[in-house]
Parts: sequence; C-alpha cells; structure tokens
Amino acid sequence: MSTSTPDLTHGAGHGDHDDHVTVPLLERFPGRGSAAAWPLGLVGVLLLVGGTFLSWSYTGDVLGDLSINFYPGGVQICMIVLGLVALAFLLAHRGPLSRLGDWLDSAAAVRNLGLGAVAYMAVAIGVIAYESGGLINVNPGGWVSLVGALLLAASGLMLVSRQHKDPLFAKTTSWLEICAIIVLMALVLFGAAYALGIGDGASFVLFLMFVAAAATALAKSGVFTWIGLIAQKNRPVLMLGAFAVAFLFPFTQGGSDENMSIATQVLIFAATALGLNIVVGLAGLLDLGYIAFLGAGAYVGAVLSNSAFATIGWKPPFLVVVLVGAIFSSILGLIIGSPTLRVSGDYLAIVTLAFGEIFRFTMGNLDGNNGPDLTNGPNGVPAIPDLNFFGFDFGQPHNVAGITLGRFANYYFLLLVIAAIIIFVFVRLNNSRIGRGWVAIREDEKAAEAMGVNVFGLKLFAFAGGAFLAGMAGTVKAHHDVSVTPDQYIFLESAFLLAAIVLGGMGTVAGVLVGATILKLLPEKLRFIADYRLLIFGLVLVLMMRFRPEGIIANQRRKLEFHEDDEDLAERIEEVHLEEAEAKA
Repeated sequence: MSTSTPDLTHGAGHGDHDDHVTVPLLERFPGRGSAAAWPLGLVGVLLLVGGTFLSWSYTGDVLGDLSINFYPGGVQICMIVLGLVALAFLLAHRGPLSRLGDWLDSAAAVRNLGLGAVAYMAVAIGVIAYESGGLINVNPGGWVSLVGALLLAASGLMLVSRQHKDPLFAKTTSWLEICAIIVLMALVLFGAAYALGIGDGASFVLFLMFVAAAATALAKSGVFTWIGLIAQKNRPVLMLGAFAVAFLFPFTQGGSDENMSIATQVLIFAATALGLNIVVGLAGLLDLGYIAFLGAGAYVGAVLSNSAFATIGWKPPFLVVVLVGAIFSSILGLIIGSPTLRVSGDYLAIVTLAFGEIFRFTMGNLDGNNGPDLTNGPNGVPAIPDLNFFGFDFGQPHNVAGITLGRFANYYFLLLVIAAIIIFVFVRLNNSRIGRGWVAIREDEKAAEAMGVNVFGLKLFAFAGGAFLAGMAGTVKAHHDVSVTPDQYIFLESAFLLAAIVLGGMGTVAGVLVGATILKLLPEKLRFIADYRLLIFGLVLVLMMRFRPEGIIANQRRKLEFHEDDEDLAERIEEVHLEEAEAKA
C-alpha cells in the first residue's frame, strides 16, 4: 500500500494530525532532496561518535566524569548508540540495507535522531558550563559531537523519504518476530536497570532525552508500527518476555535496597492504576477519589496485622487478609457507587472527590475520642511487622545464585504476583462481553442503553471491581511501608493515578505501566528540581493533550477517537482487521 506523500515525514498519511503544518516547513528547508544530504549524514555520524572518544569536560566531577580521552562515560555512550542507530537508518536509505528503506521512513528517523542529538548535546554542554564555571571548561570532544549532531540534523532535514510500502503489511517469519521481541525485552531490562542506577539528576535527564529521541525516531520510521503488529501476533511470547524481564530485574541491581524500594513503589502505583484503568479507561467514569480504595485495603492489612498498635484481635493468615481487604474495598465501592453512579461527568467527579476526602478524615477520627478506636486516628498504625510466608521472612535478605536480595526485593516479587493477577483480570474483562459493554458506555451511554446494555449494573461492577483490585494492592502496601496513616491518601495521589492512565494510554495495560513508571520514577530521580516538579508535570500533561491526547501507548480504538478526521488511519486499520479475519477464516 502506497502512502499518499512518500517524500514527507512518516506521519503523513499515518495518523499525525499536524502534518499540514510540518510538511511545508520541510519542503522549504535549503537543499531539500540534495544529493549531498546522505554523505553529510555519514560525516555527522562520524563526528558525533568520534567526539565521544575525546574529553568533553575539563573537570572530572560533571556528568559522571567526562574528562578522560578514549574512555567514554555513560552520557557519551548514549550518543554512540544514537549515532549507530542513525547510521543504520542512513544505510537503509541508501546502501546495503536499502531494502528496509522501502518499508521504513529512514529520512524521518534520521531527522528525529539528529534533532534529538542537537538538543542532547546543547543540554550536556550547558550543564558542563554551568557546573564547571563557563564554556571555557568544555573540552573539544563536546564541540566535535555538537557539530556532528548539527550535520546529522541537517542531513535528516534534507533527505527525502523513499518509503513506498506500509510496515503494517510486512510479511516476516515467526523466528524473526520472536527474536525482535526478545531483543526488545532485553533493551527494556537493560534500560530500566541503567536508569535506576543513575545517581546524578542531570545525567538522568540526558538519558531521558536519549530515550525520547530514539523512541520518536523509531515511531516516525514505522518500526513501532511493525512491533505493534508482531506483538499482537505473538502475544503469549510478549507476555512471557515481559514477565521474565520483570522477574530478572532485581538480579540486575546488585542488592541495592534504594533502587528496589523505588521499583516496589512503582509496582504498587502501577497495580493501583490498573484497577483505576477499569473505571476510567474502559467504563469512562471519572473517579477522583480512587486512592481511598487503596487506603481501605492498607488499613485492613494494618489492623489485622501483628502490630502492637493494631486494634483488632483477629490475626488471620495474610492470604485471608488480602481477600478481606479486597472485599472491604469493593463494598466501599458499592456503597459509594450505588447512589452516585446515576450521575456522570463533572457531578460524578465531585462526588468521588468528596468520598476520597471523607475517607481520609474518617480514618483520622476513628481514634477512640471522636469515634470508635479502630485506626488510632492521625497517628495511624505503625510498627507493622514484615510478612512471613511458611517460614520465608520478607524482612530478611536472601541469597539467590550468589546475588543478595534484600527486603524490598522480597516485596517486589510478591507485588509482581499481585500485578500479574490484576493484569490477567483486566485483560480478561477487557476482551469479554462485559468489557465491550464498558467501552460502549464510555463512547455513548445513551446509545448503549438503547441497545440493551445494563448501563447502571456495568458501571457499578466497574466501580466495585476496580476497588477490589486496589484493596489487594493496599494490603501489601501496609506491610511494605511498615505504617499506615491518613495523610498517605490525599487527593494529590488520586490525581497522580489518573494522570498515569491519561499519560500512558487509557484502556491499555502497557500504557498504564509506562505512565505509572514515569510518574513514580521521575520525582525520585529529579529531586534537585523538587520545587518545580508540579509545574513541569503540568506542562508535560498540557503538551500530551495537545500533541498526543491518546497517550504514549494507545490502542487503535482510542487513537481513532482522537483522530476521527484521519481517514487514512481508519482505512489502514480496517484493512489489517480484514486480513486478520480472512486469516482466521
């Protein structure tokens, strides 16, 4: 299938709603289509990579020591990788990999890699100058790489795409697809381990810029389109690979409790967000008090624990506690949902927001003075002991294959099991008749009701089901955090959960996991800008709503909802569905 304008960016004819703005600017770039564009890109890659083997900084205490010649640091290695990826796309445009150029928009990839490299080098040089006392302390290697980045960007702007085949219709062998999934999972594992190991905030920002540049280039070239297709065809392999990556992650941290603490917090946050994704992403119900259901599960886990401050004498096994906490949270969901789910939109948001605040104040008042002595009021329930399953103490480090796994690693594996259960439930519900009913309600409640969908019953089930999953995560969170207090469950936490879904992609599992990881990891790594965290967070959401409202990882249905005027996207998706139906027949 031919794209309508093969000489433009990959976005043209592939769902980008702002192509009518970017295309004229590219066409007016000096030298567009020139024969010198390709060799210019090669020179740019040579200088970009070559500069990384020279010193970038006069002092050795900036960005992890970039003052040594022929010994690239982590910041420089990112530019080496980016340069090699750009070289591969240049060779796909013209050279031994030119057959790939028929399927991929190599010009768009080079363009995005070049522009990303320019931004990366500008920030790196700015940080070096700021922290070492001026531009005079930037060594020649930094300037050489900057010139290389500029040449690579100019080459990308001058190149004209030669793509004339749609990667959606690429026919590849099963072994190649499985190998691609394995490589992708390995990159995810290595990238996550490397990101958590970065201690310097500026280096972490640069790593994020590198990942953004590479991801944007792959998306614009069409690589992610092909990856999405093979992921659908090999879903069991993808799920197995993702679980293997998550399972192996603690073994890459060298026993670091700090990194594993962040990882367990990400898992708790992600598991809770997946429950909220049922309510918001599938059923389209705006819930601003969802953190209360996590808190309900946490309080159940606390008061039924062996803590000396627990107020209930019954101490059942933890598996029973998990079930009790989940059921208690779902009952709260039914109680709040029954009278309020007959309203929608802003009214439902106000009611759920009020419920979240009511829960917090209620937990603070159950102290024996203002109400029954159940939660110790504002002091909460401290000194919650670690779990102990059949003699396995979660509070003690354990040695596995010569690698020490500490307390947080133990809870990480437990939370991984909880998250796997939640993902399984979410996927099964999404693919069921119930899930289709939720989607119908989200898209048009009146039309769904007219077609016989039990609107109120399904909305109530979504509310209770999401609360059930949050309660499960809450019972583990209580033991992980050692204490439970009312101020842990404020409205801002509900807002962050909702933002994780919007940022990652409503109605998807991978999108929510990505969104939760970003929103939990960034505050931990960017403490040096803690005063501006909410400002930056707000700007990111505004930019997302403007340029990619469907989220980072969006399913096809949501993408069409936000790009209804893109007839080409709808046509391409319809053709893929027809081919899949014919193959099954």
